[in-house]
Amino acid sequence: MEQTGKAFLRSSRHAALLALCYFAAVMIPNCILFFTEPYSIWSKAALLTLPAGGYLLWSVAFRRSGIAVWLSFPVIFFCALQIVLLYLFGNSVAATDMFINIVTTNPGEATELLSNIYPSVILVCVIYLPLLWTATVHVRRKVDFSPRFRRRTAVVGGVLALVGAGLLIPAYQTKRHVLRNEIFPVNVAYNVVLCAREYVKIENYDRTSAGFRYHARRTAKADKREIYVYVIGEASRAANWELYGYDRPTNPRLKALGDEIVVFRNMLTQSNTTHKSVPMILSSVRTNEHDELFRRKGLPALFNEAGFRTWFLSNQSPQGAMIDKLARDADSLIYMGHPRYDMQLLDTMKRIVEADTENDLLFILHCYGSHFSYHQRYPREFAYFQPDNDVAIARQHRPMLVNAYDNSIRYTDYFLAQTIDYLRSLKGTSSALLYCADHGEDLIDDHRERFLHASPTTTAYQLYVASLAWFSESYRERFPEKVAAAEANATAPATTHALFHTMADMASIRGRFLTTKVSLVSPDFDRTAPRRYLNDHNEAVPYRKTGLRPEDMEVFRRYGIELN
Repeated sequence: MEQTGKAFLRSSRHAALLALCYFAAVMIPNCILFFTEPYSIWSKAALLTLPAGGYLLWSVAFRRSGIAVWLSFPVIFFCALQIVLLYLFGNSVAATDMFINIVTTNPGEATELLSNIYPSVILVCVIYLPLLWTATVHVRRKVDFSPRFRRRTAVVGGVLALVGAGLLIPAYQTKRHVLRNEIFPVNVAYNVVLCAREYVKIENYDRTSAGFRYHARRTAKADKREIYVYVIGEASRAANWELYGYDRPTNPRLKALGDEIVVFRNMLTQSNTTHKSVPMILSSVRTNEHDELFRRKGLPALFNEAGFRTWFLSNQSPQGAMIDKLARDADSLIYMGHPRYDMQLLDTMKRIVEADTENDLLFILHCYGSHFSYHQRYPREFAYFQPDNDVAIARQHRPMLVNAYDNSIRYTDYFLAQTIDYLRSLKGTSSALLYCADHGEDLIDDHRERFLHASPTTTAYQLYVASLAWFSESYRERFPEKVAAAEANATAPATTHALFHTMADMASIRGRFLTTKVSLVSPDFDRTAPRRYLNDHNEAVPYRKTGLRPEDMEVFRRYGIELN
């Protein structure tokens, strides 16, 4: 019996079985995408027939079984990644941003995520590892296909490929770039190329931005030393903030400040990914001029030119992304160590202020905020909502996931309130603080069961972010018109593009590429300007074209947000 099994393993029949198993395994993503994606019927038909023909032709391209399987390892990797993505988000192809996230996410964050999506990881291992192992055995034992099987498979593959190519013709009548955008794995390969191009631009930033200047000048100063604090939050959606009407007490300390703070109630992020949103927050570039990001300096450089001493304090690890490039323009850059509770940002800022009593200061505090895993973002004494156990991502665990997320919001509330208290306590200073999250978060909110952020298609919960400002008493006395404008603009339709210009205007800085038309502390703020989102291919598109569904439009309607 053992000899018979070994003989079968070396036979042409087993080679044919491997080819068919390979075909079935790599077609899994296409079959799922056929049902999940809002493509035209022609695109869906091409999504199945064109790759099916290509895979069949490739599976018998070599006389020896197993070679084609290993040479197509990149495709197998894409298939595995796509299955994990579909498990996590429910739809969409592996996007450019996903690949950039892979190369820029620190190991700790990756481990946290993988430990909570292990069912999908196990699934792809079960599907693809035996396939690769069998292919290895075939290569080593020189197992060949029968000529008859190769011919028949090639004929079937050729017919399917031709049919699929023909289906692209009517598909292109309904949408441009069907092949690169809707046919897996061509679309994923195209996204990898875009990722590589983006990464090269990031690596060349020092060269392409060399010599750039804003020619910044200050048009007004306070009588006292000025300190400005720019707090960049992480994954903090407005829907879970008590200040925005949430029915749980997630903002007790900020709420107690009353009119001391101005809550911006109509703020949308330009991107649902940290690696893209934060650089745009730190930059003067508009959403529709993304390539300018690599030719201009950011907020630290602007304040340096205006005579400030600048500090960039980050509670996140260096990622090799544009965030790091812009952060290095600060006079001083500090990455915090473990444990990564955000209060250490304030502790470090206090030491710096006490040591430097002469300079006007800008602090940029990059928080860890509400980044998954949520229960690790706050000390145990802040576990107000319980149980908040570390659990796998699943609908039945949603109450615990939301409890942990809300606890992280309460900790952000504490951190911001403590930072404001400290700035208020400083005598002889005029100070202001601006806070905004880089993007929001999905928390299995509806039947779609969407979770986390950075998905290729957006949701209202990922787009609608928390943002607020605070001004010291001395700042209010010196710049009452700026405070009044902020209060008037509390409900103005804005995107995170406004933050750079708001910070500059807070400090009365003028220069090239600066405008008060998008400053939330200016009466010139343009409420009629269209709001745009930076999509996966770095194109500025209306928010309605980012994959929003009726469920999302209902969320926006509930918060009084109109999309143009």
